[in-house]
This record gives sequence, C-alpha cells and structure tokens, in this order.
Amino acid sequence: MSGANPKLRRVSRVSAVQALYQMDVSGTPHKTVVNEFLNHRFGHADEPGMVRADEPYFEDIMSGVVSNQSDIDAAITLQLSEKWPLRRLDATLRALLRSATYEIQKRPDVPAIVIINEYMEIATDFFSGKEPGMVNGVLDKICKTVRAAEFGLSSADKAMPEAIVKDAPSVAVAAADAPLENE
Repeated sequence: MSGANPKLRRVSRVSAVQALYQMDVSGTPHKTVVNEFLNHRFGHADEPGMVRADEPYFEDIMSGVVSNQSDIDAAITLQLSEKWPLRRLDATLRALLRSATYEIQKRPDVPAIVIINEYMEIATDFFSGKEPGMVNGVLDKICKTVRAAEFGLSSADKAMPEAIVKDAPSVAVAAADAPLENE
C-alpha cells in the first residue's frame, strides 16, 4: 500500500458506497455512474472546493464489485441471519458491505484490519443505530475466512471453510439482489 494516500482512499471508499447505492436504487449502469463521479464529483488540484479522491482506486472498487457481485453477495449472505437476507438490508448498507467485501476478497495489498476500520467509520457516518456493529461482525467473519493468516488463524480456525464460500449458490432474489450492471 506504499504511496497510497489514506485520505484520498477514504474518499474513494465513501464515493464507491454512494455510487453502488445509486446503481442499486436507480438502475443506472455502472459505466454511467463511474463517469459521473470521475467527471463531475471529483475535483483536481486546480479546482478549489472540489472533493479529491484516489480515482483509480474508486474505479477498481466499482468494477470489482460489478465483476464479482455473485461471489461477494454469497460471502455476505453466509454471514447474515435468515431473517435478514441481503435483499432486506438498507441499500446503503448493501453497498457498503459489497464494497468492503470486494476489498477483503480482491485487495490483499490492503491489510484486513484497515478495511474493517475504514468501513466501520463509513458505517458510523451513515448510521447511528446497530448497523455499524453488524458491519463489524460481518466483515470480521469474512476477513477471518478469506484472510485467516492475517488474524493468526490456521485454516482450521476459519470462520467458515473456503469450500462453503466457493460453492455457495449465487444470490438471485428480489430486485435489490439483482446484478448491479445494467448494460
């Protein structure tokens, strides 16, 4: 992660949650939303007052979530109560969990504890109830499954066997669980 600016990455993560939310609730295609953020919401050094972000990192999260959504949703679903399936979660919470899970699964260059801490802070920015605690629990379990070694766990200590995650059925229920990519 050397050379990464934590403040710009934080903006990228928050923006990814917002963009995924926008795609989920409006059905706007992935590329359209990404271009909107890149061209109209992010600023550059010569644009005072505009938000700056690590744009390549934002684009990676966005394309990664869209490309890996079925695996991401399956990993999240395995950690949720049957009473609260993914489709029942608030759209912002779904976007946050999808973004964080993508990073856990596909960004080994970022320590798991950093991902959990960042998304916990984002969760507390959006929610004041029990949601941040739920985010912490879900992400902790996913991290301990995907990145057991980072937590000093052996493969036998994992929260759930990789075979379960790998072989888990894709989540395909209700409009909220429909693929984010509409193109």
